[in-house]
Amino acid sequence: MSDAVNLNELKKDTSRRMEGAVDKLHQEYGGLRTGRAVTSLLDPITVQAYGTATPLNQVGTVSVPEPRMLSVQVWDKSLVSSVEKAIMDSGLGLNPSSDGQMVRVPIPALTEDRRGELAKVAAKYAEDARVSIRNVRRHAMDGLKAAEKDGNISQDEHREFSDEIQKLTDGFVGKVDESLKNKEQEIMQV
Repeated sequence: MSDAVNLNELKKDTSRRMEGAVDKLHQEYGGLRTGRAVTSLLDPITVQAYGTATPLNQVGTVSVPEPRMLSVQVWDKSLVSSVEKAIMDSGLGLNPSSDGQMVRVPIPALTEDRRGELAKVAAKYAEDARVSIRNVRRHAMDGLKAAEKDGNISQDEHREFSDEIQKLTDGFVGKVDESLKNKEQEIMQV
């Protein structure tokens, strides 16, 4: 097995790419509003500051003073109205208010219909992650087929590595399913 190192590299690369799909899922889940105040809720928002679109966390400090309240301490007083406008226009259904350099963002309770919609969005994100993981598996399997075709590995080695890649895939799909279950519970909590 002269290309054992290459096959181990293929396995490491496959694992790294599958882990990337799970990480992306967690980032997407961070942006889903669950009725509780979390600073990551405002991460995707950009503010028009100094003539350019700037991430909100680069113009102020986001904190959670209460379970249903976010606050943004804006560093430059001239940007307070821009921060308010960016939060209102974000599509998150939030209505900020300001007092001086502080922008307060109350997080309203979710309706049952909205909870159902968010659960569907979470499920869609999870399915996208599963598809990404399966695509990574397919790519790895294609690499194994090519190595066998070129005579670099035997059929037994191909089968052994295919089984390992499938176990890896099953493990990462299990992580996605567990994340979805946790997110759905978080969304449905009243």
